[in-house]
Amino acid sequence: MRQRLLNIFDILLETFGERHWWPGETPLEIIVGAVLTQSTSWKNVEKAIANLKNSGLMDIDRLYEAPDDVVAEKIRSSGYYNLKTKRLKNIIKVIHDEYASSIEQLKGKELFMLRDKLLAVKGIGEETADSILLYALDKPIFVIDAYTKRFLANHGLYDGKCTYVQAQEFFMSNLPTDVYLFNEYHALIVALGQSSCFKIPKCEECQLKGA
Repeated sequence: MRQRLLNIFDILLETFGERHWWPGETPLEIIVGAVLTQSTSWKNVEKAIANLKNSGLMDIDRLYEAPDDVVAEKIRSSGYYNLKTKRLKNIIKVIHDEYASSIEQLKGKELFMLRDKLLAVKGIGEETADSILLYALDKPIFVIDAYTKRFLANHGLYDGKCTYVQAQEFFMSNLPTDVYLFNEYHALIVALGQSSCFKIPKCEECQLKGA
């Protein structure tokens, strides 16, 4: 299975090229994006991030101090903006209060201790927490989403319906533990899911036919 997964990775990389995901100039921007992208398109998140940056709010201390209604207005394009403001402020509060507003301090902590910390933040689920860990904090953990589960099912890699934890364990137990590999692999699966690996897959067009 390890070799098959690595072969699939090579094919996807050759097909789609490096995805350069997650887009963001700073770890904070990636953290913000991970929270805001819940239940919306990335295009809408980009508008919200641009508004925060243009307003000088892409800063932990300034986000922490900013009134909720001000932040909500800036991220309105991301949808559910009042709820997302609370979620964003919740995680910013943890970084501000417990890590002296330093993402570098956050990065220095052990992976699964950090994961437990993030999952304890109200409004932060497994996919969001793992996206923050992998893409913003360079921690080797595999992110699972709907594309990933569909990929596993469509290609007969996992029998039956798997939970988030089961799917994550499948990848992490069958692949070398490597931040770049986990990052790129997940992004390539998303690219495949957007091109041919649909709920009703277009197998004749799939780049992995026979892999």
